[in-house]
Amino acid sequence: MHLTRLSIIILMLLAVWSCGKIEKPQKPNDLIPKDKMTDILYELYIINAAKGVNKKLLEDNGVNPENYVLKKFDIDSLQFANSNNYYAFDTKTYKSIVDDVKAKLELDKTTFEDIQKTEGLAAKRRRDSIKNAKILRIKEKTNDSMTLKKSPKPNI
Repeated sequence: MHLTRLSIIILMLLAVWSCGKIEKPQKPNDLIPKDKMTDILYELYIINAAKGVNKKLLEDNGVNPENYVLKKFDIDSLQFANSNNYYAFDTKTYKSIVDDVKAKLELDKTTFEDIQKTEGLAAKRRRDSIKNAKILRIKEKTNDSMTLKKSPKPNI
């Protein structure tokens, strides 16, 4: 019984000791601006989604998604890691960045859904016009054959 109490006390002390104050990371000299960080994270979300959908296609074309984004924004991985760490420590700022990314993704989703609807309607109209043309040809053939059947037979 005495050993159990001692174990509990030691665990509580370890828990309190391990919950020391975490210091805010220093602001990097090459901190990526918030709006550029938003664009970078947006691109990373998009490219990671593409990687999830068809990783083989990216690999076959020699595309490394992370390197592609870093090159596109002319940054290196250390600069990105330091900036990401700095922004992530301030949860309000990071949430703001992530919310901006989310808003851009939602706008893209809405745009693509609208395009799909428009293309779907165009395809439906095209199918309907083909179907109507076929029906019209069948009716014309039927009318022609009926006209031939109704025409009087010549007297011989």
